[in-house]
Order: sequence, then structure tokens, then C-alpha cells
Amino acid sequence: MPETPNKMSVYWKKNLRTLLILLSVWFVVSFGFGIILVEPLNQYHVGGYPLGFWFAQQGAIYSFILLIFIYVIRMNRLDREFDVHED
Repeated sequence: MPETPNKMSVYWKKNLRTLLILLSVWFVVSFGFGIILVEPLNQYHVGGYPLGFWFAQQGAIYSFILLIFIYVIRMNRLDREFDVHED
């Protein structure tokens, strides 16, 4: 089935929207929580360590791995929706 330009345009808009949302979350977690909001977050502790320090050292990594899985799941659904998935 040939793809219409409009259908692929919608596909790429949804793809870019997904990327922008996930990159925004990544930015907030890594830069926001690990650098900008480190002092207020350090009032709380996770495993004996200040929360701001934890986000800078561990939390950003865990969040990034979670975002990768979310991206894979979202893109698989999007590929099936637009019939561009691998068989």
C-alpha cells in the first residue's frame, strides 16, 4: 500500500512530538533536578544520600534508561498505527 504524503507527515509530527516530550523530561531530570534544583532537593534523602546528589549521580541515569524503554514502546505503537512496522 503506497503511503500518502499526508499520512507520513502526521507520522513524523507524532514522532517529533514524542521526542520533544521525552527530551524535555530528560532535561528537567538531569539539568533541573541535578543542577538547578539541587539545593531544595537536598533537604530530602534517598538511601542516606541527599536527593539532589542522588539525581545528579543515579537518578538521571535511571530516568534516561526508563525514557529509552518508553520511547521504544511508543514508537512500536506508532509504527503499527501507521503500518510502517517491521514484520
